[in-house]
Amino acid sequence: MSNAVEMSLVRKTFGKKVAVEGIDLTVPEGSLYGFIGPNGAGKTTTIRMIMAILFPDSGELSVLGRKSAVESRDRIGYLPEERGVYKKMKVASFLKHMARLKGMESAGLHQKVMVWLERVGLADVARKKCEELSKGMQQKVQFVCCVLHDPDLLILDEPFSGLDPVNMRLLRDLIDEQHTAGKTVIFSTHVMPQAESLCDHIVMIHNGQKVLDDSLDAIRSRFDPKAVLFEPFEGGAEGSNGSVAAVGTLAGVAAVRESRGVHEAVLADGADAQAVLRAIVGVGPMSRVELHRPTLEDVFIEMVGGHTGESAEQIRQALHSSHNPEDEPTAEPSKAEVVS
Repeated sequence: MSNAVEMSLVRKTFGKKVAVEGIDLTVPEGSLYGFIGPNGAGKTTTIRMIMAILFPDSGELSVLGRKSAVESRDRIGYLPEERGVYKKMKVASFLKHMARLKGMESAGLHQKVMVWLERVGLADVARKKCEELSKGMQQKVQFVCCVLHDPDLLILDEPFSGLDPVNMRLLRDLIDEQHTAGKTVIFSTHVMPQAESLCDHIVMIHNGQKVLDDSLDAIRSRFDPKAVLFEPFEGGAEGSNGSVAAVGTLAGVAAVRESRGVHEAVLADGADAQAVLRAIVGVGPMSRVELHRPTLEDVFIEMVGGHTGESAEQIRQALHSSHNPEDEPTAEPSKAEVVS
């Protein structure tokens, strides 16, 4: 299998600030990679170097077998973090214009545009000016712009920011469809559950450095369960409170805590998770008992904390205090973004 993207010891600085430090990365064709980490971690800088909008200070990089994305621009669909459309152009005209820049023929193009607008629920805005659309609508128009020319590689920077849950699901389904069709997809996000629900491979970036690069299955198998979730039946022999108290005395249970009606038995270091699970089942009637595997956020916190010595709370705050591009003014696409 060929590789869609290859990076070797890539470094990028802005003055004295090191934005990306020595990143090695191989993205096979047909894969779906998620770049995760807080804003400012280096995800967008990495993507811009892949897109040849920025150039590395050192290291080597290739995209679709070429030394620069510019040489493969008609095979790439790119959604930048800074949302942008030509405000005064009508939606359908804007999409046709961008498609022609990607080498598409005019014959049959209008029909293709209308099919895609229908798919994203925007068929009725084809003749409206882009500036008349909400930011969420503009974002969907930009996604159509990315996929209209049937690219081999999709690069999406924070594609879900600013979307409501319904349109987030729609976009996620469309991304998954592109991947199923054999496209290579790279997207970045600081929202870990989005990557967890969509990706087959995760690249964690923190302070410009890659801290993890592995398949989602391998990550899950590598990091042992840290807790057992359980729900006692109401009205059991000792009552639910008695069952909870009993679980807290079991060997291998460090603590019991409750969140939204679900109890969590936190495992002691070195505890046998399966043994604890069986012991909880033996305490009394349970409506639910299951291992609670660490989320990507849990893994990220453990990995970063091990590298930097930061506390879990510090890392969690960095993840959840990320800015929202929805709050930024909509810009027109830069020449680099149009050409790329």
